[in-house]
Amino acid sequence: MKNKVSLLIAIFGIVFLNSCKVEESKNEVVLFVGTYTDNGSEGIYRFNLNLDRGELTNKSLAAKIKNPSYIAFSPDKNSLYAVSEVDDYKENDGSITTFSIKDTVLVKINEQSTYGANPCFVGVSDDGKLVAVANYTGGNVAVYNALENGNLKPSPQVIDHKVIDSTKKAHAHMSSFLNGELIVSDLGLDRIKIYTATNGNYVPSVQKELVVAEGAGPRHFVTSENEEFLYVINELNSTIAMFQKEDGKYYGKKTYDTVASDFEGESYCADLHLSPDGKFLYGTNRGENTVVIFKIDQTTGKLELVGRESVKGDWPRNFTMDSTGKYILVANQRSNNIVIFNRDVENGTLSFVSQVDLPSPVCLKFY
Repeated sequence: MKNKVSLLIAIFGIVFLNSCKVEESKNEVVLFVGTYTDNGSEGIYRFNLNLDRGELTNKSLAAKIKNPSYIAFSPDKNSLYAVSEVDDYKENDGSITTFSIKDTVLVKINEQSTYGANPCFVGVSDDGKLVAVANYTGGNVAVYNALENGNLKPSPQVIDHKVIDSTKKAHAHMSSFLNGELIVSDLGLDRIKIYTATNGNYVPSVQKELVVAEGAGPRHFVTSENEEFLYVINELNSTIAMFQKEDGKYYGKKTYDTVASDFEGESYCADLHLSPDGKFLYGTNRGENTVVIFKIDQTTGKLELVGRESVKGDWPRNFTMDSTGKYILVANQRSNNIVIFNRDVENGTLSFVSQVDLPSPVCLKFY
């Protein structure tokens, strides 16, 4: 009898522990991090974010790859695309690597040229059939067709921005799909180019481009959920430009400063994201080393400054939010750390929670 009781207690203990493990796994999400590899990093890293404590744990090297400065998932999360921001892969080009994802483990499938130097962004269409890479130094965009297994077909369409302006130097910085159109911000041309699909290729749309202030340097952009408003963060003059759609076209409405008026020194904007509920807009300032926070008027789209939060590090690049909007994670390139903030969903403000060390983090993506 005593042995039976002991056996039942042991079984109960195992069941209890397993249930705890299941519960714990439900409260964690996987984060992949792209880095620059000239400072001790080896490529793409994987972490778990504990949603209860706001801590990154279980750091591991997910893939050895040179300068994976931007990564993106296929919509079904079966594939990950990573650029290598280099200019010596093949004939002065960078490269893009396709990984399959099996139980959050990355398996390399293929690597090929991006047909331009120093690729810095990957955009994937909503149906996963198209992948667009922005080549910063190359001044062009490569648009690939994706197979069902996620691999990219060779010989992409290459859209050359160098031929657009003979006085400015093209620097394609972001390439994203929106309602069948391809939108590309070009930091060197001070334009956001818009292309539409025709006979299997992208050509200039009816509204060919949006223009920002001379020397502003458009870097990243986001749209409101209803796509009525488009916001562009400008790297070189530290501003956010707001555009509003009227009769199917976007028109510039207002520009907002991202750094404090009394800040002394140089500062350059980096990334831009909306909160999941669309009520707040966040941007990173490299130099001032802050996250700037704006509240969005849901009717007019206009921005109201909430404040700025120190990133607890140096040179914030890409940042991300978990799906609930509870946490914001910031990649600080020069101070070699990722900082986790708790986000007040009502007021939009941020409060420091924790940080973890990692050499030269630049791109954060939740799986």
